[in-house]
Amino acid sequence: MKKLQVILIIIGVVQLLLGLLYLFLPLQFLAMMGSAVTEADIAYPLGMLAARFLAYGLGMFIIARDPVKHYFWINNMVFVQAVDLAAGIFYTLTGVVAWQHSAFPMFNATLFIVLLTLWRPKAPATLSKPGGLNVGD
Repeated sequence: MKKLQVILIIIGVVQLLLGLLYLFLPLQFLAMMGSAVTEADIAYPLGMLAARFLAYGLGMFIIARDPVKHYFWINNMVFVQAVDLAAGIFYTLTGVVAWQHSAFPMFNATLFIVLLTLWRPKAPATLSKPGGLNVGD
């Protein structure tokens, strides 16, 4: 379980870093990533995005304490990374984003998907019972 906890903490740190950058340096961060910097008002929706990065980043530290209890959230992070990867592949293949700007984030997403999938705990017993998904657990 230790290696799963380590990767959950690493993901949490990455999420927090992204959240802080999108919150405090949104336009500079876009430029650093090679994205076109548009009007300054884009900072507002990026600030809202930052809130989600920060919340999930903090959550990853909670999840790391008891991965079995937070099985749903581990799978949810696999989903987040899969969407990130799919978006990266799509926008890279269509020429919207240059390979040199998308390769590192897509590598991270792939790595996180693989490690979380391989190392996640077995489904809790409540998920294996008919009608057993209890969201409150």
